[in-house]
Amino acid sequence: MEKFIMDSDAIDPAKVPTRRLYTGAQIPVIGLGTFGSDNYEPAAIAEAVAGALRVGYRYIDCAACYEDEAEIGAVLQAAIQGGLPREELFILSKVWNDAHAPADVVAACKKSLHDLRLDYLDCYLVHWPFPNYHAPHCDGDVRNPDSRPYIHEEYMETWHAMESLVDMGLVRHIGTSNVTIPKLKRILQDVRIRPAVNEMELHPCFQQGELYQFCLDEGIVPIGYSPVGSPNRPERDRTPEDFNDMEQPIVQEIAAKHGIHPALVCLKWAVQRGQIPIPFTVKRKNYLSNLRCVMEDPLTYDEMDRMRGAERNCRLVKGQVFLWPGATSYLDLWDVDGTIPGWGGYGKE
Repeated sequence: MEKFIMDSDAIDPAKVPTRRLYTGAQIPVIGLGTFGSDNYEPAAIAEAVAGALRVGYRYIDCAACYEDEAEIGAVLQAAIQGGLPREELFILSKVWNDAHAPADVVAACKKSLHDLRLDYLDCYLVHWPFPNYHAPHCDGDVRNPDSRPYIHEEYMETWHAMESLVDMGLVRHIGTSNVTIPKLKRILQDVRIRPAVNEMELHPCFQQGELYQFCLDEGIVPIGYSPVGSPNRPERDRTPEDFNDMEQPIVQEIAAKHGIHPALVCLKWAVQRGQIPIPFTVKRKNYLSNLRCVMEDPLTYDEMDRMRGAERNCRLVKGQVFLWPGATSYLDLWDVDGTIPGWGGYGKE
């Protein structure tokens, strides 16, 4: 087996700051996202993971529905067998919407472990709070007639199966994703094992201040996807009214002052704010600069304060493919008036 060797220009992983989970475990302040199946083959994503490990990344954010865990697993196995200590890694995966039944949760986790060639996951998330399956790469106007709204009792059956994974030693932590304050409040009332993290869309044009603060107040670490505005997101997640984070005047002004790309301003802001960004890229120069930027030349207090002005309440991943019959708008997914809508969406029962 080939020995694992760090690149000569790598960042020392031991010097990368971490966030503390409520268990005392540590997670690096930046990870590598691996959702790129709309634009890249699994082999290219796996190659990026291999390169990211060599330049100092230790948190890899995976999911079953990304369709690349088997290829990533080969990379992880080679690195570990080559001498990279497993305990240095933080590997996260997610159960997909078609596996919410308790027995399916356990089977899905075991499948991810098999594909990733690991004995345990550091964290496992419920990817979406609905068992609303859609085929990979589907168009934005696709609807599954079997989709349903958030039903708390059903979600908790899924969550209790997630808790059993901790009991079995298959995962170290469990967490939520794409949930709201109303949903999280209900979930927290009924859990035996609390969520350690909440993965959510977070970028300068969509700062989600209330949900972000709620997570911090509850001891839940926020992980932010689409941290630079996801310029390569699928067409189904694009609408004419979307804003581009990297084109915001304050972002460009700060980038010019620091002599860096606007994307790096978004990442510096995220880490200094307190969330964990998981940017995806297959380009070495990008994932290296992403990691390096959070280690040097921080934004000033004034710059961080001014970044509040980039807020546009611009949700990019609207999730409309998960709407159920009777729901009329993607807003029904996000509890925008502080309540959880039922089968008829808002204003109906």
